[in-house]
Amino acid sequence: MNKYDLEKRCLDFAIKLLKILTSLHKNPYNYKLICQCISSGTSIGANYMEANGAESRKDFVHKISLSLKEAKETKFWLECLQITNPESKSDLMDLWNEANEFTLIFGKITKTCNQKI
Repeated sequence: MNKYDLEKRCLDFAIKLLKILTSLHKNPYNYKLICQCISSGTSIGANYMEANGAESRKDFVHKISLSLKEAKETKFWLECLQITNPESKSDLMDLWNEANEFTLIFGKITKTCNQKI
């Protein structure tokens, strides 16, 4: 995989996220954290795909900004899940690292686009 193929990278992240999160214990506090993390984590790629089909530069920046926001939110939920699931900390940390890279990538894209506007 080309490391710059963000569409594929976002999809791979979403699939890995779903596999790991659905393997966690389903208890009352985990259930809410898992649902929130799945929602934000899969939205990263969905918003990026929408950005690639944007109708204007402003629309592109808006969609990329949503990907950035969702990546940041996903990092928060993953941190919570690491605390409540210490036995899965390594897998969750791998996901957190990828979400962090998305925040850096989408943050840079947003900043660059805003400087050009």
